[in-house]
Amino acid sequence: MNDLNPALGDILSLDGAMCAAIVDSNNGMIFASLGSGIDIEIAAAGNADVVRAKQKTMKMLGMKDEIIDIFITLGKQYHILRPLSAVPGVFIYLVLDGRNANLALARRKVADVEKTITHI
Repeated sequence: MNDLNPALGDILSLDGAMCAAIVDSNNGMIFASLGSGIDIEIAAAGNADVVRAKQKTMKMLGMKDEIIDIFITLGKQYHILRPLSAVPGVFIYLVLDGRNANLALARRKVADVEKTITHI
């Protein structure tokens, strides 16, 4: 497994970033995480279900496409889930404080970091 902490640290440099993780979407297990503010283990496991549900729905609809990212907007937080193109079954999970975050910049940063992770 490569050291994922620099990639997560890069993501957490964003204004409003609370915590981030690299997650196995098959079982919700975390490969690496940084930050605080929520129980990242519970959140990662639950959001792995979200990724799997979307993939299942796309398959049932016969969609031949891929998930680029999933946004979840809560009252006080944004959650970004971005599958790794180079590592099937793994996604980046980022939690942002909605009061301080710029969602467009966060999406861009996560996309840039995603390209740097080529293996786990």
